[in-house]
Amino acid sequence: MPSPGTGNRFSDITDELAEQAIELPSWAFGNSGTRFKVFSTPGTPRDPYEKIADAAKVHEFTGLAPTVALHIPWDLVDDYTDLKRHANEHGVELGTVNSNTFQDDAYKFGSLTHTDSAVRQKAIDHHLQCIDVMDATGSRDLKVWLADGTNYPGQGDMRSRQDRLHESLSTIYDRLGDDQRMVLEYKFFEPAFYHTDVPDWGTSFVQTQALGDKAMVCLDTGHHAPGTNIEFIVMQLLRLGKLGSFDFNSRFYADDDLIVGAADPFQLFRLLVEVLRGGGFANPDVAFMLDQCHNVEDKIPGQIRSVLNVQEMTARALLLDRVALTAAQEAHDVLGANQIMMDAFYTDVRADLAAWRETRGLPADPMAAYLASGNQETIAEERLGGVQAGWGA
Repeated sequence: MPSPGTGNRFSDITDELAEQAIELPSWAFGNSGTRFKVFSTPGTPRDPYEKIADAAKVHEFTGLAPTVALHIPWDLVDDYTDLKRHANEHGVELGTVNSNTFQDDAYKFGSLTHTDSAVRQKAIDHHLQCIDVMDATGSRDLKVWLADGTNYPGQGDMRSRQDRLHESLSTIYDRLGDDQRMVLEYKFFEPAFYHTDVPDWGTSFVQTQALGDKAMVCLDTGHHAPGTNIEFIVMQLLRLGKLGSFDFNSRFYADDDLIVGAADPFQLFRLLVEVLRGGGFANPDVAFMLDQCHNVEDKIPGQIRSVLNVQEMTARALLLDRVALTAAQEAHDVLGANQIMMDAFYTDVRADLAAWRETRGLPADPMAAYLASGNQETIAEERLGGVQAGWGA
């Protein structure tokens, strides 16, 4: 029988589901916390090699996470060819390279937007270093997120900062290879509180549009004001051909970087409906990535839960009866159209997903299988000594 309220059977969507790939962030496997305390956890990786080994465990149990994003300088190593070899031996690839211009004293009053040309050059040089890493790893995307902004009216000239941002980004953009891209992330506040230099999708769009076709927008689902219709932004960026990547996470109040789908599963569903509608699913030009900090939960299980949440909501979105929905919309059947959406959202796909995973040689319940594997206890025992990775390491 067809799934309730939809025009598709689960068996109709498995080919599309099999194409799903979600990139994991290396930093999610290190220690993180709040402004008050970064908490340590037994078994936390001590270097990028151990971070990648942990990320590979997520892919081993879910089949959903074939690539790992790096963060520079947190993931600096002497030989990136060797790091790539290590990743490949563990069954994953290296993906997006993320820059960091928010943890150096020189950037107190800005990085790419700073009034001092020497500070701007320092920030530019860091991004050029990141592109060197991309050259060595074969990575396509350079992700730029800036903490730049001001705390008080009059502290800085907002227009001049935008001009300097364009100039700095242009220099970095010109260094990209033919097959490389820049994705510019936005965030409406924090750590700057009066204004942020890239606060919204419009600013990211106009800056990347001015750069060229190799510059795209990165949408972090936690980087919006409360009540923002994020799926509308997804629709618009896909419509404009400028959505380059996602950072999936959840927020309750500010940017919490929590497990995706934890705060509002229906929002995640609505977002994925627009991704599918706009051709952003299984599209090599639209990267799905997690950006989360596991403050109180174990890292590997946290990432497993995250990718499974995305997979489940993707399955529900694929089961949406779009023919019936379009007919209801064109007939201005308000309640009928909403009911079709809700029927898809409430369809329980967990048993179907479990059975389908087994046909692919994966555990029906990846979380339970991982916890039963003993890996969490093994890494806690093996990783004694040394310095645990975290923010800045």
